[in-house]
Amino acid sequence: MRYSFSERLMHSSAAVTYVYLLLTGLAFWSPAFYWIATVLGGGFLARAMHPWVGVVFATVATWMLVKWSLVMRTTAEDREWRKAMWHYIRNEDDRVPKQSGRFNFGQKMQFWVMTISAFILLLSGLVLWFPQSIPGSAAVVREIAILVHVVTALVTIGAFIIHVYMGVVVVPNGQAIVIGGSTEDRAAASR
Repeated sequence: MRYSFSERLMHSSAAVTYVYLLLTGLAFWSPAFYWIATVLGGGFLARAMHPWVGVVFATVATWMLVKWSLVMRTTAEDREWRKAMWHYIRNEDDRVPKQSGRFNFGQKMQFWVMTISAFILLLSGLVLWFPQSIPGSAAVVREIAILVHVVTALVTIGAFIIHVYMGVVVVPNGQAIVIGGSTEDRAAASR
């Protein structure tokens, strides 16, 4: 079994909450995407739910951090793989060192980008959720929070696109592994 039920539940919870935040966030970010809020129940409901779903997403990110932080540390093997990353990108697999750990370097980087970003989004989001808690003399904090929230969201969108692409297109049976938890690949199963 590559992923336990609790790990699949954790990943699914992160995915569902992240996609909701992504869609409602895009609706708030640009009038061109406001139609998404309409599809998700209207602007009022999206505005009311976005912060609460953000808290759930941050809670799931904390769960992931507790569960996986030890196995997500970069190893000497990961550093060797990182040096050969361009060979991996160019499909020169014979020049890429094999990774024996449960998660490869790319998965570890994805984990850290999304986990750290979740906490940055939570902190900046709290400022945006409770703007009245920032004194008028520190209004620049609200402006910085907007910028940090948007830039961090864009980073996660890029990481999310790469994650979905790798899981659906690149990794053989990636969807079956995430949904069912197991794989026919004995090497992957042992990770």
